[in-house]
Amino acid sequence: MEASISTVPGYRMNDYRIVINPHTDLQNKVADIRTQFCKDYRIVSNGGYKPSVTIVRFSQLEMFEPKIINRLKQIALGFPPFKVELRDFGSFPSHTIYINIVSKIPVQNLTKEIRRDTQRLMKSSDENKPHFILEPFIPIASKLKPWQYEKGWLEFSNRHFTSRFIADSMLLLKRPAEKKSWQILQRFEFMNLPVSTKQGELFV
Repeated sequence: MEASISTVPGYRMNDYRIVINPHTDLQNKVADIRTQFCKDYRIVSNGGYKPSVTIVRFSQLEMFEPKIINRLKQIALGFPPFKVELRDFGSFPSHTIYINIVSKIPVQNLTKEIRRDTQRLMKSSDENKPHFILEPFIPIASKLKPWQYEKGWLEFSNRHFTSRFIADSMLLLKRPAEKKSWQILQRFEFMNLPVSTKQGELFV
């Protein structure tokens, strides 16, 4: 019996995310808001991943991981840590409620740099292109039914929330296609090194 091409090492298709994680206390605070929202509006939570800022989503064959990791490592070496400011809530009618990020520019700059340097490696086909998120946010609930969105947004549009954290790294998350649980594949620390140092790292 022949093995499916998707089960051959390297030819397995996976989903990937690049995310910026808040510190643990803030993650727990947002997770509590999510849990209460699910309880109030009868949503079955599938666990998924911890509260974070997703900047890229893509699907790709496993064989491309080493090249993608190497590119992300080089980007992180030259990128400085930055402050992320959160304030109140926003929504995408009529399906998603999220926490606003008001300090968008450094997140957008990181996303654009990743897009410039890794977009071709992340594209598995013309129909399956990477999605670069240039309007960053931290989701509270998504894929809401109309009544859940309407009632939820009525509540959250009048709620206030403020917090901030220092983004000193990004994570590459991975899960086999059609699975629910995400694993951390690699963490990349922002080192703010000069370009000449970054180039030297290539040959170490």
